[in-house]
Amino acid sequence: MDIILLERVANLGEMGAMVSVKPGYARNFLIPGKKALRATEANQQAFLARKAELEAHSAARLEVAQGVHAIIDKNFITLIRQAGEDGKLFGSVSPRDIANLASSTLKQEIAHSDIILSKPIKYIGIHEVHVALHADLHAMIYVNVGRTQSEADEMQKDFLTPPSKKTKTTSEEEVA
Repeated sequence: MDIILLERVANLGEMGAMVSVKPGYARNFLIPGKKALRATEANQQAFLARKAELEAHSAARLEVAQGVHAIIDKNFITLIRQAGEDGKLFGSVSPRDIANLASSTLKQEIAHSDIILSKPIKYIGIHEVHVALHADLHAMIYVNVGRTQSEADEMQKDFLTPPSKKTKTTSEEEVA
């Protein structure tokens, strides 16, 4: 199915590009999400008439996203979950869990669909999670998953301690 993109879509194309995609992708995601139109002569004319408006809207969304990026990028959020002795969680941490906690903790609205997990979070520890704020802008937050608040605080402290201070502290303890 041929479509006209109304905004930049990752791995697909820029605004105004005519691309061919599978019909289900167009009907179920791109067209309902107002990211594309069917490539008809009438829609091409309508797109050309609205192009300046769409570009201004995209620029405004990018500006808002840059403000959110400045606030949330490289921040920590802490989740307390039950886990076994080996550190494996009883369940996993979902993008919805991360979005809800990040929105309340960082005081910025983040949609669960914007959370990008490279792999499921199934173990305690600190995990890097990317947030798609705009097609051109991504932020990264650290999700600190622990059994207790004190365990999570200790993991975060260890994570933030530079390697040079860790080795120096170890050698100083050995001398004393």
